[in-house]
Order: sequence, then C-alpha cells, then structure tokens
Amino acid sequence: MREIIHLQTGQCGNQIGQKFWEAISAEHGLDPSGSYNGDSDLQLERINVYYNEAMGGKYVPSSEYNRILG
Repeated sequence: MREIIHLQTGQCGNQIGQKFWEAISAEHGLDPSGSYNGDSDLQLERINVYYNEAMGGKYVPSSEYNRILG
C-alpha cells in the first residue's frame, strides 16, 4: 500500500487545498456531496487513491474517512 501525505497550512494552504480537492473530484466525476456522476469507467478505476467509499455509495477523501473512523 502506498501513502499520500496531504498537508494544508494557513489561509493560503487551505485555499490551494480546496482547489486541489475540487479538481480531483471533477477528474473522478464526483459532485460536492461525494456522489459519482461521471461518464467513464476510467474515473472509478483509481478512485481509491484519494477516496474511500462510504455508506450510501458516497465517496469521501481518504484523509477525511480516516479522521472520521480513527
């Protein structure tokens, strides 16, 4: 298993981090609520790099998922 460390520090870091997650979500066909609305199997092929599937078929960022369950 590989790990990705994502760190946001300060206002600028948080703004950049927000845009990062917006871009990653769009690339994987996810809407802001975490529901998949994409049109390609390729979008789901590697979704587990950044996201975990939660209850109800919603996807949450791996870091958030670990924080909730941890």
